[in-house]
Formats: sequence, C-alpha cells, structure tokens
Amino acid sequence: MEVIIVGALVLFVLVYNGTVDKNKFVEDNQRYFQLLKEDDYEFLVYAKYGEDVDVNKLFNKRITYAFLTIVVFLFIFLTQLNFINILLSFVVGFIMFKSQYTSLKSYYKKHLHDIDLMLPYYLKGLEILIQHYTVPVALGKSIDDAPDIFKPGLRQLIARIDAGDSSIDPYVEFANTYPVRDSMRMMRLLYRLSIGSQENKQERLLMFSKTVSSLQNKAREQKYKERLNHMENQTMIMLVCTGGGVMVLILVSMLLLFQM
Repeated sequence: MEVIIVGALVLFVLVYNGTVDKNKFVEDNQRYFQLLKEDDYEFLVYAKYGEDVDVNKLFNKRITYAFLTIVVFLFIFLTQLNFINILLSFVVGFIMFKSQYTSLKSYYKKHLHDIDLMLPYYLKGLEILIQHYTVPVALGKSIDDAPDIFKPGLRQLIARIDAGDSSIDPYVEFANTYPVRDSMRMMRLLYRLSIGSQENKQERLLMFSKTVSSLQNKAREQKYKERLNHMENQTMIMLVCTGGGVMVLILVSMLLLFQM
C-alpha cells in the first residue's frame, strides 16, 4: 500500500510540475486516438453545448482522463500485477473514456421530447422561406433562427446537398438524426419540394403547409395536456398534504383528549 501511495504522489508531482506532459502525449498520438472517436460524437457535443464548444478539446480530455485512470489502477495492482489486473485496468479506463459519450447520448435521448415540440415551429418558419427561395437556399437561411439542437443536423444536411448529393439520402439522414413524430414524412415532403417543377411547387407547398399546421396543432395539444397533467399532479399533492396535515392534527387532538 505504501508503494502505491508513493507512486501515485510521484505521478501527481511529475504531472503537476510539467515533467510528464499528459497533453503532449495526447497531441502526439492524436491521429491514433481519433480512431476511437464515435461517428456521432461531434453532433452530440454540439447538440448539448452549442456550436461554440471546442470538440477536440473535450475529446482530448476524455483521452487524458482514461489514460490517468489506467495508470492509477496499474499502481493499485502494482504488487499483484498480472494479466487479469492489467486487463481490468484497461477495462476501467475504457469505461471512463466512454462515460462522457454515454452521458451525451443520454442527454440527447431525454431531449427528444423537446425536439418533438420544437420541430413543427421550425418547419413553419422554413415554409415561409421556401415560398421565396429554393429548398436548399431556404434551409441555409433557416439555420440562424433554428433551435440550437437542430443546427448540427442542418449543417450536415446542407453540406451533403452542396457536395452534389441530389438524392433523398441527406433528408432521410436528418430524419434519422431527429427520430421524432412525423420527421421522416416531413423530410420526404421537403425533398419532393426540392425536386418538383415550379408549376407543381404551389401544390406541394400547400400539402407541406397543411402537414406543418397539423404538427403544430399536435404540439399545442401535447403542451396543453402536459400542463394540465402538471396542474392535476400539483393539485393532488396539495390535497394529500392538506389531508395528511388534517389527519395529524386530529390524531394529536385525540391523544391530548385521552391524556386529560
């Protein structure tokens, strides 16, 4: 145990005074560590923290914490170093590495409900732009006013269209990124608008508008229902607390009468 404590202190001192530069180690091996980065990591980071965050800095922190975790556990098992303990150290380090990604994924899934409520209002604004511009141009102009959580997905969608992908795939990918109510249907309608002739644009735009209005109504109903449920729960809690308080007062009064 003394060896472990001394080793941990020595490692801390070396890192603290800069003799061991953990950041340089991460930077020198950046291209290898990038292979560990999940495909949707950047999107999840932007979805939670916005587009001003430094993704590489956050990723390097993940690597650093995982590496330090492995080193600490190797020190713990220093007196009993064998294959099982070494493997366990790397497993714990890998869990540490994955913990932030798991947290980001969990945050995104929890906020899918909010996305579900925001999407119809974003599409309404997009509908107005489409009346004056082509769909790709309208998508580009909609980014500044779009909810922050949509911006990463919109930039990916526009980047693929600008790269020459005229298929439905970019729209489908956006719908898969935000798998909420009717998102796939709306993206398919949007794609049809982008490829339709000018003569058919008004007809398709009218269909798109009706669908957006229907989604807005559903979102309003959902908000109203949630607000009503919240009020009912608050009322129930108040009644339970009031009833419980009255019962306690009655019991106390009865006890006092029996003691007299």
